[in-house]
Amino acid sequence: MTKKGIKKILVPLDGSKNSMRGLDEAIYLARQCHATITGLYVIPIYPRNFADAIMPYQIHLKKSAKKFMSEAKTKCAQKGIVFRSKVVFGSPTAEINDMVNTKKFDMIVIGSRGQSGLKEIFLGSVAKAIVHKSKVPVLVIK
Repeated sequence: MTKKGIKKILVPLDGSKNSMRGLDEAIYLARQCHATITGLYVIPIYPRNFADAIMPYQIHLKKSAKKFMSEAKTKCAQKGIVFRSKVVFGSPTAEINDMVNTKKFDMIVIGSRGQSGLKEIFLGSVAKAIVHKSKVPVLVIK
């Protein structure tokens, strides 16, 4: 954070209830600090030979992501907060860190658990990875 305070908040979203709780907290903070919120929805990518088989599923995920981001934008607008959305394909941890570093966010607000479920046991939580790798403050919402 700078002396100016919090002006840009990044909220990684994945369509889960926890990510929506993270958005609720970000809205509260944004109202207090007069900040803007950027929602980042990362759709995981898969190896090329596997991607061809699941292409229809990725199209479904993209439509679902856009719908969820629209709902998030409406929720922010109702509270008077400027909301920008971005939907990308990639690795969630890498995309979140890249976005923070290139767009100069002051803070990240992230839900403690997303939709990963069983995958989290083997790969580790995205929130945990962000806490360890981020160069800006991270607020983890349970």
